[in-house]
Amino acid sequence: MLHTYFIILVFLLIAIGFAGTAISLGFLCSKGKNRRAKTLPYECGFDSVGDCRKPFANRYYLIAILFLLFDVETMLFLPWAVSLRHIGWLGFSAMLLFISFLLIGFIYEWRVGAFRWE
Repeated sequence: MLHTYFIILVFLLIAIGFAGTAISLGFLCSKGKNRRAKTLPYECGFDSVGDCRKPFANRYYLIAILFLLFDVETMLFLPWAVSLRHIGWLGFSAMLLFISFLLIGFIYEWRVGAFRWE
């Protein structure tokens, strides 16, 4: 029974050997010196001002979560529409209830001002 796991051991040894070889070659071929180009500001060319660890406004996260919520909601419409003939009026009314709950949430978010970008 042990010979059935032999192929897994071979693949594991090949993976470890490949990873070790790649890391060793990268270490041996690099010059290992910190050059001036490595310490320059990234892409923009401007020196950083202030602390780079300033927290983002919660509005970014709120908009992202709302986008995911309504994106997932629209993805649920396709299976519902495909199977609408088989699920009948009960499935249709359940989807109307689902849409009404999401619409109520959308209206609430709109009134609270979650979509205003300031």
